Amino acid sequence: MDNEFNRYYIKIRTTLGINAKTICEELTDALGYDAPSYATVKRWAKRFREGRDDVDDDPRSGRPVSMLTDENIERVRQVIEDDRHSTYDDIMAETPLSYVTIERIIHDCLKMRKVTSRWVAHQLTDEQKQERLRICRQNLAKFRNGT
Repeated sequence: MDNEFNRYYIKIRTTLGINAKTICEELTDALGYDAPSYATVKRWAKRFREGRDDVDDDPRSGRPVSMLTDENIERVRQVIEDDRHSTYDDIMAETPLSYVTIERIIHDCLKMRKVTSRWVAHQLTDEQKQERLRICRQNLAKFRNGT
């Protein structure tokens, strides 16, 4: 959003006939280190002088900026639920996602981490806590019975 405001400022000042160096100095005085570089101001001023009206970035080819869609998050969740011992390579084989995207989904969206080769939630829900308590009691009873 800041870039958009900077570009509007550059557009208005360029329309008034002010050169790129002066515009850059004004932005630097106002914004300090957050100001765009002189090369950026010069490039955008040239575009506006050539008749460009739009201040948005040009569309770029290639992979979308974010693969963190609800559908992809659900796909990763399903792979992990099917096999808690799955690895990043397993998930990559079943989804078209990259390692970094899978890592972001697991850690940031699903809030999981790998513990003893299993994916577990960072924060257990009350149901999960009760289930773990039940299993621990069963195992303790088996131990006491010697089975």
